[in-house]
Amino acid sequence: MAAKKAEQGLVNQWRDILAVHARTLCELDRELHRHGLGASDFEVLDVLADGTPSGGGAAFRVQEISERVHLSQSALSRLIGRLEKDGLVTRGLCEEDRRGVRVCLTPKGRELHGEVLPVQRAVLTRMLAGEPASACE
Repeated sequence: MAAKKAEQGLVNQWRDILAVHARTLCELDRELHRHGLGASDFEVLDVLADGTPSGGGAAFRVQEISERVHLSQSALSRLIGRLEKDGLVTRGLCEEDRRGVRVCLTPKGRELHGEVLPVQRAVLTRMLAGEPASACE
């Protein structure tokens, strides 16, 4: 009986985590939409703006970004294509491996990231610091 109760506690905890994630993602999408971005778009810009790619320089390999934003390779490639079309990132061949692609922010992408960063951080603070969440529409 105690084992079953402990197991149910873990299941309830997992469901709570999923609910917080879903509400937070929804709120991020709602707030970032005003700036022409979704939550995943912002995550890619944030990785590019704040991270240090392996091998130095300013450009990340697509695989490195994928590991940080938890998107499949194909979903990330499509997202990067949209960001490139919007002039927020550029893509180029990887010098050390011609099969690889490197991505970096454009000045326009860096500017938009800086503009939207406080919005994203405010949502995270509001949603993860225990304040009441708004309903997803």
